[in-house]
Amino acid sequence: MKRQSRRTFIQIVAAVTQNAYIPGFLNGVIYQGKIKRLCVPGLNCYSCPGALGACPVGSLQNALGRHSTGPAYVLGTLILFGVLLGRLVCGFLCPFGLLQDLLAKVPLPKLKLPRWLDRPLRYLKYVVLILLVVLAVLMEEPTFCKYLCPAGLLEAGLPLTSLNPQLAGMRGPLFYVKLGILILIVLLSLSIFRPFCKYLCPLGAFYGLFNGVGFYRLQVEETKCVRCGRCAAACPMDVDVTKHPNSPECIRCGKCRDACPHDAISGGFRCR
Repeated sequence: MKRQSRRTFIQIVAAVTQNAYIPGFLNGVIYQGKIKRLCVPGLNCYSCPGALGACPVGSLQNALGRHSTGPAYVLGTLILFGVLLGRLVCGFLCPFGLLQDLLAKVPLPKLKLPRWLDRPLRYLKYVVLILLVVLAVLMEEPTFCKYLCPAGLLEAGLPLTSLNPQLAGMRGPLFYVKLGILILIVLLSLSIFRPFCKYLCPLGAFYGLFNGVGFYRLQVEETKCVRCGRCAAACPMDVDVTKHPNSPECIRCGKCRDACPHDAISGGFRCR
């Protein structure tokens, strides 16, 4: 099985495993068992009918809003995932990342934003990361989940209001605002690779901080590299791996490794 096919298979298995509560989809209810207290690594809404675990972003905001001791557990879990995997989580374990990858496969013309626009927009996800923490404390509510997160509407809002007539009657203006955000991201994903991951995802911003210091890293063997530029051209996140093999933008998809004609790029878990 080729590398990208293996990656897609792992992504599907991860998404199904994280949302394996079948009765939830049949009855429009949320799983409330003990393992729901555990955070999954990727962006997967707590309120999804099939979700067996909790989204780390939502969990962090809820804990901050309650001013409880919970943030220490959630932040510790996030750091653990970051140190062990970094943005490998984004490339292999995030259900919303999988959705964007599948949309990117639709045979439509692809758009690449000019560098002068793309680079500043990359910092937006760090702004979202900071604001979601600050606003969660000040407003005592999960602001990112409530006002922005498209995964929440896709995985929870739409299925729950479709399956549960009582919830359907509670759809208000905010529901349709978030529906508009979701539709916009879906449409952008048809032409721009992972626009949410590149520009808005606070979880990707957090994990990216660990790409250069975590256990999983990429390495370019200088004696084999001929600077042909094929790896940079193949990278859907627009990373020049020869200059920045562990860039915070790299989701570890492996396309640079597939494109290298001399097998100069390797990836794996390293202790130093």
